[in-house]
Amino acid sequence: MTKEDLDTLKEQTQNLIQIFEKNAPVSGDGTFQSQKVKDTILQMAAAVLTKEQTDSLTGWMETHEFFTSPASAKYHANVPGGLAAHSLTVVYQSLVFALPLFENFLQTKRAAAYTFTAADIFTAALCHDFCKAGFYSVEHRKTKNYQGNWVYEPYYKVKGESRNLGHGNESVLMLLECLPEYLNKRGVLEAISRHMGFSDLSPNETYNYSNFLQNPLVLLLQLADQSAAQWWDL
Repeated sequence: MTKEDLDTLKEQTQNLIQIFEKNAPVSGDGTFQSQKVKDTILQMAAAVLTKEQTDSLTGWMETHEFFTSPASAKYHANVPGGLAAHSLTVVYQSLVFALPLFENFLQTKRAAAYTFTAADIFTAALCHDFCKAGFYSVEHRKTKNYQGNWVYEPYYKVKGESRNLGHGNESVLMLLECLPEYLNKRGVLEAISRHMGFSDLSPNETYNYSNFLQNPLVLLLQLADQSAAQWWDL
């Protein structure tokens, strides 16, 4: 990454941040408007991706319940549309943190090894949890309400037929379904694959894990994901 790359990234990220802030799809209290979330994602995609890429990405999200799925069963954004709202918030956090992180990275000896565009940051953040699209079903359990009456309460549960190769790795595969050209962007794939840090790795995957932390996009996505969930409650 060079100073020129950073200047270009600054302009691109500011454009995307302005789209988010103008639309105001999510609030600081963790509430969101699903239609605004969807519109903002599509506007951002159109701003940094080609029309063909945007159409392919949109088609995948529509057919895989991305805009209606929860982000988790109970931990955060466990409501309809929560996955899209969480993912968009991770996009926003990634864009906000990108410049100071990459400015710092530019001073190091590894700066020449990695160059990322706003499209790369947007794609990694948006797609990091693709594995959760259509992953949950709505079940009901019998419980007592505050009046002491028995009622059937809905809750999310992982579908019994679901198969998953790992949180990050499954999302990588799904990204490649709609944007196969990202097969040549290892830095983006590493960020998605390792966005959960040590918490989603098999014993073999922990070997040489520190090498992945040389990739600034890995750290950026981890920070954005955690801050979206813990600061925004999304």
